[in-house]
Amino acid sequence: MSAPAVQAPATATPATVAGPVTQARVVRAEWTKLRALRSTRWCGLGAIVLIVGLGAAIAEGGAPYQVTAANPAAAAISDALLGLMFAQLMLGMVGVLAFSGEYGTGMIRATLAVVPSRLPVLWAKLIVLGGLVLPVTLVCALADFFTATALESARGGSVISLTAPGVLRTVAGSSLYLTVVVIIGLALGALLRKTAAALAVFAAVFFVVPIVVNVLPKITGFAPYLPSNAGGSLWGDPLGAAHPLSPWTGFAVLCGYAVVLTAAAAWRLRRQDA
Repeated sequence: MSAPAVQAPATATPATVAGPVTQARVVRAEWTKLRALRSTRWCGLGAIVLIVGLGAAIAEGGAPYQVTAANPAAAAISDALLGLMFAQLMLGMVGVLAFSGEYGTGMIRATLAVVPSRLPVLWAKLIVLGGLVLPVTLVCALADFFTATALESARGGSVISLTAPGVLRTVAGSSLYLTVVVIIGLALGALLRKTAAALAVFAAVFFVVPIVVNVLPKITGFAPYLPSNAGGSLWGDPLGAAHPLSPWTGFAVLCGYAVVLTAAAAWRLRRQDA
């Protein structure tokens, strides 16, 4: 009688071992989450329409702009970029929802379980949002510039080029301004953790307070230092403070707000559970 054949033990399939949690991996994960949000697409589309569409409407509807010593070329571009004042609300909403939305759905617990050191999540969201908003808004500002100047020249207005004094700074400054605005929205979402509260504070700071301060003469002294007025001096916000800061000083003040709020958000993220 032959001995029964001995079967070789089945080889177990090796389990997939997750790689180490690195900043690059967290950035890729946050990019995937940001793309999956419908609010990102709709708010982004709304911001594009407001920047380019409203600028074209202003250039087409007003009197042809003539460049003079009293009416510089940069002022015409600032008027055409008036849509930024409304687009910033859309982008601020994207920033707020990028963090507060996870607290609202409870997804933040899973995120922080995978990244227990927590701060890489905040840095990743900053990198992803800033890396998305900066080039997109720059393209929108350039599209607005070329559309508005073409309409102006076709109607008999002055021909304005990017090399005219202050024009390039105004166009690029509008993109820098919106990028810092979305970072402030993100920081508010991370700090307050409630979408309604963060959006209310954002709207108050960028819309309500500047209007109230500008109509009350006795308290206009600090109006140039409000975030919207300070940052608006970089792109020539036509509805800004009466005595604005210099462009780069105002932008530095706006960045200071972003740094302080981000530092506060990082502190709370490290100290308090989700």
